[in-house]
Amino acid sequence: MTDIRLDRSTRGAGRARTAALLMCAWIALLWALEAVDVVTGHALDAHGIVPRDPGELLDVVPSAFLHFGFAHVASNTIPLLVLGFLAALGGIRRFLAVAALIVVADGLAVWLVSPSGTNTAGASGLVFGLFGYLLARGFVERKALDVVVGVLVAAVWGGSILAGLSPSASGVSWQGHLFGLVAGVAAAFVLRTRGRTPRQRVPAC
Repeated sequence: MTDIRLDRSTRGAGRARTAALLMCAWIALLWALEAVDVVTGHALDAHGIVPRDPGELLDVVPSAFLHFGFAHVASNTIPLLVLGFLAALGGIRRFLAVAALIVVADGLAVWLVSPSGTNTAGASGLVFGLFGYLLARGFVERKALDVVVGVLVAAVWGGSILAGLSPSASGVSWQGHLFGLVAGVAAAFVLRTRGRTPRQRVPAC
């Protein structure tokens, strides 16, 4: 029994380390891209999403990694780091699938419904999506620990999320926030874990 518990503890620590490394690398990429943007005279800003221009569909994914200034990156850094880490603890491949679904669905929705003449970029759609995913995951899969995580996430970031959904907020893509949140909740259903095969019992020596 002791050997089995130690094995589970080791796997858990390894998964946490991998999740932390992934999210640190993700955040570092966002800051590096913004540094490149500044050095090039904000040339990367052109890869934000301009609504209903067919050519802009190519920017649906890149726009989620680009920002309009270092303050913009900073505002997304902590929530993306924490929410991404919590989501990635459930498995890296599953997390990447969740993130891809959120980024693509949110980007397409922004392309369809955002006001004309706007240019939308930033990781906030993914942040709102991960919030929705973590909030819904425990209830969808009926796992007590994930429910607790969702409740804690709601307690910490719920107020900010609600504020970000307000159409009255100037200079903020509330559409991107809203559809990111919806995509995250949808991801919890679409990518929920199916029935697991029973674990093989290995007696301790």
